[in-house]
Amino acid sequence: MSTAAAPVRSGAVLADLLPAARHRYAVDAALVLGGAALTGIAAQIAVPVPGSPVPVTGQTFAALLIGTALGARRGFLSLALYALVGVAGMPWFAEASSGWSMPSLGYVFGMLLAATVVGALARRGGDRSVLRTAGTMVLGSAIIYAIGVPYLALSTGMSLSAAVAAGLTPFLIGDALKAALAMGVLPTTWKLLGRRG
Repeated sequence: MSTAAAPVRSGAVLADLLPAARHRYAVDAALVLGGAALTGIAAQIAVPVPGSPVPVTGQTFAALLIGTALGARRGFLSLALYALVGVAGMPWFAEASSGWSMPSLGYVFGMLLAATVVGALARRGGDRSVLRTAGTMVLGSAIIYAIGVPYLALSTGMSLSAAVAAGLTPFLIGDALKAALAMGVLPTTWKLLGRRG
């Protein structure tokens, strides 16, 4: 009898390991709804940044975690639902805001794309080791800023350098801490699941 752990199938994300063979669509719908709700809740963990219209929130971490755990399709759908419901008036963007007029809306659009990209990377093993997870989180954060910072500049009339100073620089340390947390949580979860078999 072998004592080796059964390998977790390649090409899977964490959500694929849920037992749901007969109820896949219901499980997927629950995961998408849960991902949107988690992002909305995490957005309420907000700390204002002096001189910036963009607060530090938990929503970027939630969006990246949702993308890696659910995969590209479900991650996209979760963040699309979050964005659409927030734009329609649900006050679950950062600091209980909603609608189109927020200068930080570009970050929400960035999170939508980032969740999709990190979900695709997770399907290729981008969350299985500490180094791969670090790269996945850095790329996801870069995507969020690549959309959020120019949107901030356009919506407020700031110069691009002022938008970088207000909408990127103050967040780098927090993003490093969020990436470090993901680097601990995701590979550890995969190791525990691999040992379960």
